[in-house]
Amino acid sequence: MKTRALVVVDFQNDFCPGGALPVPEGDEIADTLNSYIERFTEKGLPVFASKDWHPAQTSHFKEYGGIWPPHCVMGTKGAEFHPALRLPEDAIILLKGDREDEDAYSVFQAHTEDGRPFKKVLEDMSIEHLYVGGLATDYCVKATVLDALKEGFRVTLLLDAIKGVDVEEGDSERAIEEMRQNGAETITIDGLVL
Repeated sequence: MKTRALVVVDFQNDFCPGGALPVPEGDEIADTLNSYIERFTEKGLPVFASKDWHPAQTSHFKEYGGIWPPHCVMGTKGAEFHPALRLPEDAIILLKGDREDEDAYSVFQAHTEDGRPFKKVLEDMSIEHLYVGGLATDYCVKATVLDALKEGFRVTLLLDAIKGVDVEEGDSERAIEEMRQNGAETITIDGLVL
C-alpha cells in the first residue's frame, strides 16, 4: 500500500541564495532532499513537489499590499526548481499562490498542473502519512505540516531537509516546536525506515 508520500516544499531558485527571496543556506539541503527522494522512489512511493507560482500582480507582493518582494512569478527562472533538485520523472508537481488574491503558504492550498486539489489527490491515492521537507521551515513548511495535521494526516518533519528564513531570530526553532506540539513526528535521514 502506498500509504506514505514525500512532500518537497518550494525548493525553487528564488528561495535559494541568489534568488529574489533567499532562505539563508537554502540550497544546502539539496543533497539531503535528493537522498529522501531516492529512498522514496526506490520503494515506489509517491514524491510531491510544490512550487510557489505567483502572477506578476498579487496581493502577496509589497507593491500590491503584501509583505514580500516579487518572487516565484509564474514562468520565470526564479520559479523553477533549483537545478540541484533531482525529482523523479513521475513526481507530482503542485502549484500554489497562482491567484491574485491569495498568499497560499500551505501546500494544502495547492493543486496539480491539471487542477486537482492536493488533498483530493492524497485521498485518491490512499495516502495517510506525509514526510515533509523543503523551504522555508518557518513559513510554507510550517503551514503545510499544520494543515496536514488538522486534516488528520500523520506527519513526519525531515529535520535535516529544511531551512528557515528567521525574520526574527529563533523563528525556525519556534516553528519546529509548534509543529511538534501539534503532533508532528521528526526524523533525519539516518532514522528513515520505509
